[in-house]
Amino acid sequence: MNKPTHQPVLLTEVLDALAPKPGAALIDGTVGAGGHAAAWLDAAAPDGCLLGFDRDAEAVERARNRLAEYGDRVTLVHGSYAEMGRRAPALGFAAVDAILLDLGFSSIQIDDPERGFAFRHDGPLDMRYDRRQSASAADLVNRLPESELADLIYRYGEERHSRRIARMIVQARPIESTSRLAEIVAGAVPRSKDRRGSSIHPATRTFQALRIAVNDELTELEEVLPQTLDLLKPGGRLAVISFHSLEDRIVKQYMRHEALDCICPPEQPFCTCDHKAALRLLSRKPIMAGEAEIDENPRARSARLRVAERI
Repeated sequence: MNKPTHQPVLLTEVLDALAPKPGAALIDGTVGAGGHAAAWLDAAAPDGCLLGFDRDAEAVERARNRLAEYGDRVTLVHGSYAEMGRRAPALGFAAVDAILLDLGFSSIQIDDPERGFAFRHDGPLDMRYDRRQSASAADLVNRLPESELADLIYRYGEERHSRRIARMIVQARPIESTSRLAEIVAGAVPRSKDRRGSSIHPATRTFQALRIAVNDELTELEEVLPQTLDLLKPGGRLAVISFHSLEDRIVKQYMRHEALDCICPPEQPFCTCDHKAALRLLSRKPIMAGEAEIDENPRARSARLRVAERI
């Protein structure tokens, strides 16, 4: 197998959860650098296949190069995973054994200053996964009214200093670079600590909020989850890796909802909803990375894997 350029998180746990067998079919909704995909194809050899989506054209090309050795067992699409319900059947993936959504963005994207995802490198305020779309982070930072900007930072970044941050951003406009935005935010709020006591840069939550808003990430996640039910075979498995509480909450609530036979209000004396469980939860709590993986790949610290099986 080709030498990996990006370390996929929770790789062993994902393979254990999805349990690939020879001939099995996987839809990888966020194929990225192809790390999870290559491991799946090896485990599902000799004839297992994979359909991979990614909004980032550069990621699709990286995956194409990395997965070239698997030939026609691989189909790649430059597009959103929210399109899989429509596009997968047309590509021969109407009933699959597994679907994987890794909701994180890769270290390759983070380390490219031109993409504007991180503040440790100076670059343009971009943050678009798909550069075909028009609106970038700079558009939001420089055009939104102060109240809307504050609401965005609070809602998607869970940042309690959002109003002060928005006020200082508006006063400093125009802002065109990641380092300038980070400097402004750092001047507005104090550093905080994560659950392990490590210092968190003051701009972390603001950058998260802008990235989510630019790419409409939560809406896309809410749209794709119901589509997975139509594509999974009975016994097929859905695995989702999230990296912050907003994503994880959506995934957890969706899986729990679809694991219920009745969704009527608890005070209602008899069932009228006719809802039938479509999923079986394989774990009530998310699967998390062990200390060894976190030491090797600090990004894995915040990863949460949830898995459910199609009934």
